[in-house]
Order: sequence, then structure tokens, then C-alpha cells
Amino acid sequence: MRARGPFSLTAAARFTEGFPAGQGGGHNARLDLAFPAESDWTTVGVRVTADRTELLADIAANPGALPLERIRSQVERILSLDGDGTGFPAVAERDPVVRNLQARYPGLRPVQFHSPYEAAAWTIIGQRIRMTQAAGIRTRMATQLGDSIDFGDRQLPSFPAPDRLTALQEFPGLTRRKIEQLQALGRAAGQGQLDATALRSRPPDESLAHLQTLPGIGPFSAELILLRGAGHPDVFPTQEKRLHRAMAAVYHLGPNPSTEALQTIAAGWRPYRTWTALLLRAWLEDVTHEITDGRRADVLPDRVNPNRSHDTT
Repeated sequence: MRARGPFSLTAAARFTEGFPAGQGGGHNARLDLAFPAESDWTTVGVRVTADRTELLADIAANPGALPLERIRSQVERILSLDGDGTGFPAVAERDPVVRNLQARYPGLRPVQFHSPYEAAAWTIIGQRIRMTQAAGIRTRMATQLGDSIDFGDRQLPSFPAPDRLTALQEFPGLTRRKIEQLQALGRAAGQGQLDATALRSRPPDESLAHLQTLPGIGPFSAELILLRGAGHPDVFPTQEKRLHRAMAAVYHLGPNPSTEALQTIAAGWRPYRTWTALLLRAWLEDVTHEITDGRRADVLPDRVNPNRSHDTT
């Protein structure tokens, strides 16, 4: 695989290590992925490494004998390699905030959920509980209900395939309502209602409306599924209040800026609005540790320091 434009596998691996909804599959310039492949949901394992000119994806497990091109296309989407990033530095030339973000997190692109299905499951699991609690439940579900992939030097569990959620009756930490929503999600995924290609091929408003027909999926969850599950590169998250707080601070917008004001600024990030939003979220967690500490910061810095060592949680 080749990245068009700036990309760092080390940054991607570091991000997965700190990402609460991730697998913790990163190690320096290496990333291990274990996931149910879209369409037939056979669990596959892929180890991604890098040399000077390209990324190498070695298949650790492919029990369903899926075509390698299908696996590759999903890995490319997970790592945001399926789009042309050569124009991303031009956004930094227009916007000093983005310039500092790109300097602070060189080569970092969104590392997506493995599929819209897994993103949707995460939103349901995480409703009304702390993200760290949700991460623990997700990890236990992968360990107890998913398939484990042997990478030789480590075992990595995969999130369970949709049919296992459909059959789920109970699980520690999940309410009866969440169990029912996950059952419905498993059925919807099995019927092709969460296909990443289809979600990205329609206008964003249509895809968001479609996602909100699923039980347990509201406006916030729908945006997360489209942006971080299907990997749409250029949608501004109108429901992401933490992002809006970060924008208000670094763009000096004052408290409670309007959605219109935020969208006007984000228009300058085109066609990488999702990518830029991810960098701002990484910065916010880096300077506040709100997710890991479980407490909202009262005061945010009013600028991005590009020289500080970073943690892309």
C-alpha cells in the first residue's frame, strides 16, 4: 500500500494504543488489526509495517479465504489511505491553527473503526457511561465473544461478528435496552444496512438520516458512524461538542459559538474537514486528558503549541 500525501504509521500505531475504543494493536511503526471483514464478516488478521516507500500488509489470518483486494481496501479505509492526502498541507497554508496541528501531529490521519458496524456498536455500548467503562466492556466482548488472531508474538481478539450480537442475550455491564439495540444492530449489519461504500456514496445528510433509523442511533452516533466508521473524509461534526469547545478556544470565538460560525471556519478545512477535526480532538485530549481522567477541563489553552511532545490519544 502507498500513502498519497503525508502519513505516519508510527502516529497511527500510537493513536490506537491510546484510543479507548481501539484494540491497542500499535507498536512503534507496526499496527496489528483483527476484525470481522465487511460483507461476510469472517474474522481476519493483518499486520501493517512500513519501509521507506510503502506500507506492507501481511495477512496473519484469513480463514474465509477472502480476496486479498477486499481485505486491502478495508485496511486502507481503516488507516485513511483510501483518499488522496496530497492536498492536506495546503489547508495548513491557509490556516495557522491547522498548520500548528499538523506540525504537532505529523502524518496523523484518522484511524477509523474497522467498520461502520463496529462504530455503531461502540456508540451503543458507550451511551450514558464513561468512555473508559465502555472500553472495558468492548474489550471483554471481544475477548469472550470474538475470535482471537494469533500474530505469532501476540494474540489479539476481534470484536464479535454481527450474528453473535444478534444472538446475544446478556452481558455484564450492558442493560437490557442496550442488548436489544445490539441485537438489532447485528441484524442490520447482516442485512447490509451499514455498508461503508454505500454510506459514503450518498450525500452525507441522506446517510445520517438512514443511520438514525437504527435503534439506539441518534444524531451524535450517526455522525460518528459516518465519519469514523465509514471514514468519510470531509464532513464537519455538528454534534461533537468537545470539538466545538476546542475550536472556540483556539480560534478565539468566545463561549458558545454558533454552529454557523463553526461551520464557516471548518469550510476552510475542505476537503479534509474530518481529518482536521480529528487533529483538534487529539490536541484536546492531549492538553486536558478529559477522557482518561473523566473530568472536563474548565480552561483550555487558546493556541496549539506545535513544539510540545504529543500523545495522540
